[in-house]
Amino acid sequence: MREWKDGLIAGRDGYRELYLQTPVMMHSIDSDGRLLEVSDFWLEVLGYERQEVLGTKLTLYLSENSRRLAEDTYLPQFFRIGYVKDVPYQMVKKNGEVIDVLVSAVSERDRLGNIRRSMAGILDVTERKKTEEEIYRLAHYDQLTGKPNRFLLRDRLHQALAQGSRDGEGVAVFFLDLDRFKWVNDTLGHAAGDALLQVVARRLTDCVRAIDTVARIGGDEFVVILYGILSSDDLAVFASRILESLSRPTCLEGKEFIASASIGIAICPVDGEDEDTLLRNADTAMYAAKEVGGNSYQFFSAEMAARAQAKLGIESSLRLAFNRQEFFLVYQPQFDLRTRQISGFEALLRWAHPTEGTIGPSSFIPVAEETGLIVPLGAWVLQTACRQAMAWRKAGFPRMRMAVNISARQFARPDFVDLVEGILKETGLEPELLEIELTETTVMENIEEAITTLTDLKIRKVNLAIDDFGTGYSSLIYLKHFPFDRIKIAQEFVQNIPGDPEDRAIVEAILVMGRSLKLAVIAEGVEKKEQLDFLTRRHCHEMQGYYFGRPACAGEIPGRIISGGLH
Repeated sequence: MREWKDGLIAGRDGYRELYLQTPVMMHSIDSDGRLLEVSDFWLEVLGYERQEVLGTKLTLYLSENSRRLAEDTYLPQFFRIGYVKDVPYQMVKKNGEVIDVLVSAVSERDRLGNIRRSMAGILDVTERKKTEEEIYRLAHYDQLTGKPNRFLLRDRLHQALAQGSRDGEGVAVFFLDLDRFKWVNDTLGHAAGDALLQVVARRLTDCVRAIDTVARIGGDEFVVILYGILSSDDLAVFASRILESLSRPTCLEGKEFIASASIGIAICPVDGEDEDTLLRNADTAMYAAKEVGGNSYQFFSAEMAARAQAKLGIESSLRLAFNRQEFFLVYQPQFDLRTRQISGFEALLRWAHPTEGTIGPSSFIPVAEETGLIVPLGAWVLQTACRQAMAWRKAGFPRMRMAVNISARQFARPDFVDLVEGILKETGLEPELLEIELTETTVMENIEEAITTLTDLKIRKVNLAIDDFGTGYSSLIYLKHFPFDRIKIAQEFVQNIPGDPEDRAIVEAILVMGRSLKLAVIAEGVEKKEQLDFLTRRHCHEMQGYYFGRPACAGEIPGRIISGGLH
């Protein structure tokens, strides 16, 4: 049987050699915590010679924090009860490198309570700890910006709310969404988008204190948690500081870009006392900021919640309406002032609501855009309008264009041209009898892709019109590169002519520009003879509006066509 003397291995040399040469870090200490023996592997890992360490204190080979932990807690525990298990220490190699270890040790006492035998095994867990830390980092931090992700944000917010409840302090949640971020990705590329997100993360961090949290929760959305707020005025100042910081020019792909954001603010306990409620309400306020044009902040209010709830109700109703086929089209005639005949129709969407009657598109199209329902709904509109135009052709009516409004979301889809081509082929309608209407803002969102898509449509002989012209402030430099056939003057400029001198000047300028670019011009919203006379004298090509006829269902249209044109 082995015997121990003064804590050192005695007995047969084989046992002592086994202790020394085991491929495990092992050591034994005396009652003062001095090293009596160490294994060869212990020396190899830490980089020491045996004569350097024997007789020295074990704590000399621990990091400062681990040394305090050993002296205050674990060594007294070991000497008192005779064992410790999986004690986490950091040991320091001779070259200064720190490793993470788990130490388990046992001892045996004599009848007087003195340690007779002691032995410790040390497990190097440095790589395992690094792996665990990396797994934690991947699970809790955004990889692009290094900021807390959605998961860690909720934990931080939970802690802040709990602490605020104990201390009587307020907590505010800022929900930020970058304005025009899609434009950066689409125009400058995803690398530029990533660079912008990193810049935004740094600037947000510079705006907050150490006790606050900045998190990126996905895409271009960030959340800031502020602890110990004072008042709404303080929060307003902080929000303004964020917007000012973001507005400093950023160089992306060699070009200067000025970022802005829409910020929603929710305050605990006024706007909610739990994580879900505060985040949801801050998100609602952010959308309110975006609706007023972005680069602004909004505090959450009960009215916002009501509007958000109403929007949710519209979204649900829209999906049901689409499945129940509650949508229908009406058609408004367009008159050619040169031939004084109907030259085409614009297809307009309506919703036959089961309880509220007929609803116009301004009430539901924005929600359809946000939810993505506009894509299948827009395809249905295009298909239905083309089918109706073809039915009139087969009935022997004159050749007339069918104009269909296309949403930005639908136009941006890579399969849009294929969709148009497929519908024309399916319905048999001649391409030159279809006119695609797009707003200025739609084509200006991504100019290069817009030109490509419009050119593809033009090659297929589809007519193209720019709708609501004058409201998007697009440059003529860009406009001349688009293969449009027709400009539609926005009705907000038409409704006050000829009385309003500013609107009159705008309309005249558009007409002159249309002639110089060899584009036909159609005026929308003509309701009075004075408007007709003014536009006629200035050689406007076409018009549409209540003066000529209100939008009507397809069954009412043939009579108008047969009855003739403009008198």
